[in-house]
Amino acid sequence: MLLVVGVYVVAGNLVNSVGGAGKTLAKGSVPAAYQALVQKWGNHCPAINPALLAAQLYQESGWDPDVVSHADARGIAQFIPGTWAAHGIDGDGDGDRDIWDPNDAIPSAASYDCELAKYVKDVPGDVTNNMLAAYNAGAYRVIRAGGVPAITETQNYVKRIRSLEKSFAAPVGRVDPSKQAAGAISYAQSKLGTLYLWGGNGTPEQGGRFDCSGLTKAAYESVGITLPRVANDQYNAGPHPARDELLPGDLVFFSDDLTNSRAIRHVGIYVGGGYMIDAPRTGAVIRFDPIDTPDYFGATRVTEDGAKALPTTV
Repeated sequence: MLLVVGVYVVAGNLVNSVGGAGKTLAKGSVPAAYQALVQKWGNHCPAINPALLAAQLYQESGWDPDVVSHADARGIAQFIPGTWAAHGIDGDGDGDRDIWDPNDAIPSAASYDCELAKYVKDVPGDVTNNMLAAYNAGAYRVIRAGGVPAITETQNYVKRIRSLEKSFAAPVGRVDPSKQAAGAISYAQSKLGTLYLWGGNGTPEQGGRFDCSGLTKAAYESVGITLPRVANDQYNAGPHPARDELLPGDLVFFSDDLTNSRAIRHVGIYVGGGYMIDAPRTGAVIRFDPIDTPDYFGATRVTEDGAKALPTTV
């Protein structure tokens, strides 16, 4: 308890620190199979960057190259066939334009973004925000409105992608502490000694038991932040502090594949001093565990905007 209280004080002293997102992808945030493509094509024009492109692809498909939406949007970049016919490119130079091939679809998404940026380049305001608005509502509406139009869906889309961008970018400075961290830790602390349950969400019919991501989800719900149910999506709920920048309340993640956040299999809540509270496995109880193990993947500083930006279908 003294350990946790002590690191709360450290966190409080850092509340006014400055954080930011750069142009480099955060460690493992993009599956290894697509990382080079996203890094390359995310620099296709000044209006986009690799983290922004990654945020769009994650929002659209959750990195699933075979997904089809109810509107017949297809593949990892979720192109409608008609849009693909006009804007799809042969990204890998193999002589065809395949909507299902990420080697074509990811470059096409970047190319299409940059086309839209050209259409709205003379519109007042942030060119990237205007580009995203054009992606959602059409360039004509952005031009007519003189910026992001007053359409709730479009405004929310722009906000979601810009928030997710921070989750996919490697921070270039210290990340602001979470205002809700103390409450989340307090909740997790109150569950110490509770027996693990696979799929447990802490409901009365489950005897108040949790698995790892059920515990972290409930801890942040107790302070008004709704996280996805599974650990690998919780990783995208905010920016990613380095190991030596961890603060209490950060989520810490573990994986057998340290190159791919989609392979994350465990999560806990950092409490300071190299320890977390977690629900480790069947037969064990919620407890303190060290985080410095060979399968340590990284951390996320949960933000309210970051959590709200996460798609609900991945």
